Amino acid sequence: MKLPVIKHLTSFIEDNDEDYIIETLETLESLTEVPSLKDEELDVIGELISNMYGALEVNKAIKAGEDKKDALNGFMQRVVGSIDS
Repeated sequence: MKLPVIKHLTSFIEDNDEDYIIETLETLESLTEVPSLKDEELDVIGELISNMYGALEVNKAIKAGEDKKDALNGFMQRVVGSIDS
């Protein structure tokens, strides 16, 4: 996951609507079922999917009243914490 990408997607959600991200996720998840995709291509799609789900989580925290910067930092700390465990 890349914080700058999640931050950009979070701004996109604020400017537009999270439905765009949700529909894009559905499309990307469907693409992962194409049997002819190479591992590298699946890795790229997987990274995009991860960042989009991250942005949705950050947006959820913002909607719950958290400051954008705190929501981003808190999310990344949870991610890093889950990797360290």
